[in-house]
Amino acid sequence: MPQIAKLIGGKWKLIVLQILIFHGTHRFNELRRKIEGITQAMLTNQLRALEEDGLISRKVYAEVPPRVEYSATPKAMDLNEMFEAMHRWWVKYES
Repeated sequence: MPQIAKLIGGKWKLIVLQILIFHGTHRFNELRRKIEGITQAMLTNQLRALEEDGLISRKVYAEVPPRVEYSATPKAMDLNEMFEAMHRWWVKYES
């Protein structure tokens, strides 16, 4: 369990993963706009950690200015059922 908490633990990682799993590829500023309250530094930190753990991929396009896109990896997509279960729990107890 501690390993799982390290991979997806924390408020921001779960939100980033949820967006990328259910809504597809996003650019940095798109993610930042969708995640209320996150700072640029925190988002950068969380994206780096998720990439290091193999849960997201980062693609840099050779353009000026550079365009960077983030996507959920197949490893992250396997968390889909967990997110759906969490959503069902939320609906059951918070509705």
